[in-house]
Amino acid sequence: MTSASQPVTDPLSLAALDTERHVASSGWDQPPRLFALVPTADLLKREPHLATGLTVSDQVHGALTAIEQEDLPTNESIESLLGQIAWPETVEGCAIVVERLVVPPDAERGLPTDREAAVAALAEHPDRRDVRLLAAATRDGRSICLLRQRDHDRDDRVATGSDIAPGLVAALRATFTD
Repeated sequence: MTSASQPVTDPLSLAALDTERHVASSGWDQPPRLFALVPTADLLKREPHLATGLTVSDQVHGALTAIEQEDLPTNESIESLLGQIAWPETVEGCAIVVERLVVPPDAERGLPTDREAAVAALAEHPDRRDVRLLAAATRDGRSICLLRQRDHDRDDRVATGSDIAPGLVAALRATFTD
């Protein structure tokens, strides 16, 4: 895992960083948010009026634009939600943003068997950390994950890596299979 301190030029990474910052601007305690990633050039062909709002990262060759998917159904799990998603060919990638509680491994010992009681116990744990995770994947297999901690809630403190959430990346990739 590395911090995003050097210049980023990869279109997927740029789209992920822009999307994470967009979500971060709305604060914490948000529900999961899902985004389609479409080629910016294709979007501009269909919606030329959007060209006036382009940023420098939107002009990189192969740039991707995130389009939020509204009115997500509520499901028991993110994996269940993603299992219901199938993208049209015009969507090159997708990203999901979720907030999670992270606790040290030993905090999971001796938890109540009742799910709600276990979640409440973890939420009260003194070493718990609130994090926001963005995972993004493309049809051709590329992926990136970004992690922001509530305790270090600054754009220059967002960690990036390809192996932060392998299960979530795999679930995103599955949305592109027939």
